[in-house]
Order: sequence, then structure tokens, then C-alpha cells
Amino acid sequence: MKKSSTPSISDGTEVATLFGRVAGILESARGRVLRTVNHETVTTYWLIGREIVQALQRGEARAQYGNALIADLSKRLTDRYGAGFSAANLKNFRQFYLIYSDRLAPIGYPSGSQWADPDAANPISYPAGSETPPGFHPNLSWSHYRALMRVENRAARQFYEAEAVHGAWSRRDLERQIGSLFYERLLASTDKAAMREGVQHNPATLTPLDMLKDPYVLEFLDLPQVPQLQESQLEQAIIDKLQHFLLELGRGFSFVARQKRMCFDDKDFYIDLVFYNYLLKCFVLIDLKIGELTHQDIGQMDGYVRMYEAHGKVEGDNPTIGLILCSEKNAAVARYSVLSDSRQLFAAKYQFTLPSEEELQREIQRERALIENQRES
Repeated sequence: MKKSSTPSISDGTEVATLFGRVAGILESARGRVLRTVNHETVTTYWLIGREIVQALQRGEARAQYGNALIADLSKRLTDRYGAGFSAANLKNFRQFYLIYSDRLAPIGYPSGSQWADPDAANPISYPAGSETPPGFHPNLSWSHYRALMRVENRAARQFYEAEAVHGAWSRRDLERQIGSLFYERLLASTDKAAMREGVQHNPATLTPLDMLKDPYVLEFLDLPQVPQLQESQLEQAIIDKLQHFLLELGRGFSFVARQKRMCFDDKDFYIDLVFYNYLLKCFVLIDLKIGELTHQDIGQMDGYVRMYEAHGKVEGDNPTIGLILCSEKNAAVARYSVLSDSRQLFAAKYQFTLPSEEELQREIQRERALIENQRES
């Protein structure tokens, strides 16, 4: 009698082939999700901007009417849809439409079966054979267009948009090229091909998870800005312990926010931890870095403190304090940061209530060692 046997895979080739095919399906699907989120977010904000522009054009006292209209609209949208519809954001949508008013959204959105030009009585006729009218490239996110909107030169703006698509630039890559005046340098270069090739050979790979880290995407989808999306695992674990440590210390700390988002000059910044100390009557901002402390870290914290002084504290609060924490493999640094006009108050009062820099250094080192030991065991 012949024995039946279970087929075996001796060299793994069949599994490797199957894995490759399944991985290809997943990557393709995730790419489509990414492009759909980009397309819908950008198009929606263009549409909202168009509606606001049309409404403002009908206002008689435009400045006063416009501010009141946007404030009221912001409140109504926020009440129903949550974050992402502040007056500042609505003004950005309006500016977005004004800059890209020649772009047309696809057929199928509200306002009828065809897309109507707000300045014409008849619908726009599209080129023969065109399934959708010109719009925004699905590989570029709202964050990309926020960066592009800051480029005043139309030709430069169009150049950066095309290069960002072609080179698969992340938002950070795009901002870096804009900030380095890549367009202007390219015009002045005698070897334009080499310059462009040098940039294209080092594109950042944008994954769907990277896309979901974008705060504008989280707002658009009405998802919480989960701290884990903004922090590395080690940073997250240390911050978890640090938050608990300060609250248990019994020196007046009250938790306010984690990964607090601050906007300045159309850029987003995140403060790892924000506390309010009710004994000192002031906010305490904490930023954790994995690695060596740099002058840039100190300057960044000074900027956070200034922003919070301007937009966070209320009448009666004492000056805001910054705390920079750096964790290296076998060392830790803790440094308080206060603005120059607050140093005397810090020396006279703050330092007797706040944990010392040495105390914080020991706590960070201890917690990092515990976390890394747990990972290794």
C-alpha cells in the first residue's frame, strides 16, 4: 500500500515566489490608498477654498465681512467635524484656490453633474478624450502644496511641483530644495542635467505609514494624532516613564499635552510633553532627543518657549520654562531653557521647585537602561 505524504518545500522557492506576489498586491493596494487620500484631501480643500472665495466676492464690506464669515464657518465646521478647520486653515484653503484657481476638480463633486466655472455661465468643456480635467497629482499631499504655496514665483512653483512628482520628494525634501533656492541655482548652472540628476538619485521613499503621520491627513480623516506616530519606540518609552516620574514627584506638575502641535510661519512643530506647574504658575515644555545635544536643539527650544509665551499662556501666568533632555547610550543631558528676561526669576524661585538637571539626568539614564535591558531579555 502506497503511503500518502504531505508535500514539502525543499528550497523555499515556491514560498518566496508566493511571498513576492502577495507583497506586490499589498504594496499596490497601499499605494492606491496613499494616492486616494492625497487626491481627496487636496481636492476637498481646493473646493472649500473656492466656496469661500465665491462667498467673499458677494460681501460688500469685504474685510470685516470676510473675517466674520470665516470665523463663523470655522466654528460650525469644528463643532461638526473636529480639528482642521481653524480660521487660519480656512484662509489657507482660500489662498490655495486663489493660487491654483486654474486647476479643475474631477467630475462627480457637488454642484451638478459637470464642474462649472464660477466666473462663467456655461460648464467648462474638457479636451476630447480626457476622462478627468486637469487637477492635482495624487502623489503630492496637502503638506506638499502648503510648501508650494509659499513660493511666490509662479514658474518656480510649477517647477518644484513637477520635480516633487518626478523625484518622489517628501514634503521635507521639497522644503529643503525650496529653501536652498534649487530653481534659481539651476537657472544659473551651466550643467543643469548634472544638478537635476544629483537630486533625483536620492529621493526619500514615502510609505503609506509616513503619509499617515502627516497631521493634515489625520485631521482630514478625523483620526487622533496618536503620539506613537510621531515618536520612535525608544523616545516613546522614555517619555512614558518621564511623564509618570514628574507626576509622581509631587512638585506641582499637572499634565497638559503629549506631542503638542504648534504652527509657526506655516510650519508644524511638536513639543514632546507640556506640563503646567501650579506651584510656579507656569508652563513647562519638555523636548526629548535621542543623541547628542546640539546648538540647534537649544535654539529650537527657545523658539518653542517664545511661541508658547505668545500663544499658550494666559494673564497671570509666570514665564514659560523649556527643558531639553538628551539621551545617549551611556550618558544623559538635561538643560533648562528660559528667555533672558526670565533668568532672574528662574534662579530666585523656579530652581527650588523644579527637579534639578542632575536628578533628571539620573532618571533618564536609569529608564533607558531598564528599557534596553527589557528589549534584550
